[in-house]
Amino acid sequence: MDLFEHNSQESPDAPLAERMRPRSIDEVVGQQHLVGPGKPLRRLIETDRISSLIFWGPPGTGKTTLAQVIAHTTRSHFVSFSAVLQGVKDVREIVAKAREDKAYHGRKTLLFIDEIHRFNKAQQDAFLPHVERGDIILIGATTENPSFEVNAALLSRSRVFVLHPLDAEAIGALLRRALSDPRGLGERGIDLEQEAFDFIVESADGDARAALNALEVASLSAEGHVLTRAHVAESLQKKPLLYDKGGEEHYNVARAVQGTLQRYKELRDIIAILGMDELSEEDRLTVSRARKIQRFLSQPFHVAAQFTGSEGKFVSVADTVRGFREILDGKHDDLPEQAFYMVGGIEEVIEKAKRLSED
Repeated sequence: MDLFEHNSQESPDAPLAERMRPRSIDEVVGQQHLVGPGKPLRRLIETDRISSLIFWGPPGTGKTTLAQVIAHTTRSHFVSFSAVLQGVKDVREIVAKAREDKAYHGRKTLLFIDEIHRFNKAQQDAFLPHVERGDIILIGATTENPSFEVNAALLSRSRVFVLHPLDAEAIGALLRRALSDPRGLGERGIDLEQEAFDFIVESADGDARAALNALEVASLSAEGHVLTRAHVAESLQKKPLLYDKGGEEHYNVARAVQGTLQRYKELRDIIAILGMDELSEEDRLTVSRARKIQRFLSQPFHVAAQFTGSEGKFVSVADTVRGFREILDGKHDDLPEQAFYMVGGIEEVIEKAKRLSED
């Protein structure tokens, strides 16, 4: 796709999020650590010294937008590449056209690969020589950690920029722009009630595309020109939590759970209160398991040193989950609660219980 021959932003039938894409770096909202005055990515764009880049961040944070802004600002030929629809033959054709454009027109080619982590090793290797020679400027976008998902050779020739979820102020700015800009809903005179505005901002969870999609759907279902919270609630589907059981977010979630258990004093107090003598034997067993789980989950990932002052040990997620399930299933009901504290895996729990019984 050539950004200057065909621009979907100009189509009235394009989704609101597409129509409202920033056209210049000054229109970019959020990611000020990258595009704010004097920041690294902005300097590269303004001085036209862009080399191959990897944008890493959650959905709806501006990865595609930044690639298009770079192409527009540097007057580069913008080409999107799909791992599903295209192969190595297409790479050769793109490179041949890029060399021709560079030789005869002095125009660079910016090759944008969304979800680059979905490319296999052979596909990624196909780009490497052309990146090295400068035939193309490769910009990859990914929601996965590029250290794990992008070939080391390609990664070493690219600069990685991390994008963060947009904060409430940035999401709010995007909504206000969409309501007033003729490219968006400006000509319809839509008025968004404050409660509805706040609801979209909160529900978007840092995802600009989700916020604009919610606004667009709500505007279609509203009667008149005033959007209420009820209109927005009807247009929103429950957004699933960002979670990938085999990737980066899995470990982020695990660490967050453990950190909460370690620092949340109220939880420990509640568990202690539930241990009163008035509880039945069945309830007491449940409470005992809860205490064991709380203690057991407070050790892994070398965080014990930070929160408990102990040395801390690394325990894999698989071992942690296995121990959690065994405790929950009652396999270790006969072990004392003290055995689950300041240990690593479940095997160490069993060993500690033996030592305690011998004392």
